[in-house]
Formats: sequence, structure tokens, C-alpha cells
Amino acid sequence: MVGNVEELGLENTRAQVEKGHLLVDQWSRTDEPGLYAIGDVAGPPWLAHKASHEGVACVERIAGLPDARALDPGAVPSCIYSHPQVASVGLTEAQARAQGFTVTVGRFPFAGNGKALSLGDTDGMIKTVFDESSGELLGAHMVGPDVTELIATYATARSLETTESELMHTIFPHPTLSEGLHESVLAAFGRTLHI
Repeated sequence: MVGNVEELGLENTRAQVEKGHLLVDQWSRTDEPGLYAIGDVAGPPWLAHKASHEGVACVERIAGLPDARALDPGAVPSCIYSHPQVASVGLTEAQARAQGFTVTVGRFPFAGNGKALSLGDTDGMIKTVFDESSGELLGAHMVGPDVTELIATYATARSLETTESELMHTIFPHPTLSEGLHESVLAAFGRTLHI
């Protein structure tokens, strides 16, 4: 996918285009003063929620709000609305290892989740990836029922720099699909409750 950057007069600006995308900094600024770019034209991931967040952050920075925050690309959840659904946020296990992390990984199948059993939708699993030394949640990946809704929990946890210990001590309601998130964290430390 590429952004629609043709016939905009960009050749008369300092803005740089590479592989069909405008090059921007963390605040969506191009090299042309006063010219900003968000969304698909600013590059992947090509997701509406990423573009909305970029737009808000950009405008807050322009307005001079003291609590404006640039987009953290590792905090953008990815969702595929298929059957089963697929969702993820952060690093994969392979990416984390490639970046030099020693990881602890938890997996929990929806076949062990009471709500998934009652829905008759037990295909899939939840996987969590933690930095072994700090306990930081590096990534989470899910396939299964309503995971495009559930991923927000892990996205929030990453944003708040939540550790595995804090997630293990969080109370998840029963019976819910979200219990699978808790079980995946517990599984990383050999402490699952329901399988």
C-alpha cells in the first residue's frame, strides 16, 4: 500500500517522499515547515486507529499542550477481522529475541476458557511475551473469539508499562474471554489455573 502523494505539488517543497510515503518525524512533521502528514500517506501500519492517534498527537503538539505524546509504533494494536479474529500489539517472540531480549513466553488455548466453551468457539490461543529481566510486557498475540476487543487490555498494559507481576495480580471477571489473557500471563510462569 502507498499513500496518494501524486499531483500535490510536493516537488515544490522540502518534504521527502520514499516508497510512496511522506517521511515524517515522531510528531508527523515533514521537512517542509508547517506541513504534516498522518495515516496511510505517512506509512505503515495502515490502520485507521493509528491515523487517528497520529492526528490527535500532531494537533496537540501544534497547540503546545504540555502532555502531548508522540505515537509509539510498538503500542499500535493490529486487528484482523476474520474468523477466527487475529490481534496483536508489540513485539513478536522472534522480534524480541532479535533485539537482544531474553524472553519469557506464556500461551493459553481458548479450549481451556469457560466462556469460549459456552460460546462453542474454542479455536485459537493467546500468547504473551515478557522481558525476563524487567518483567515488561513486550508483546501479545491472539487468535480466537473477540480478540480484536481483548487486545486493548494488553495495549493499555503496554502503555502503562505494566509488568507480569501486576498482570498476574489483576482480577479478571469470570466467566469471560478476558480470563484467557490472565491465564496466558500465568502460563509464562507455570501458574495457570484452568488447564
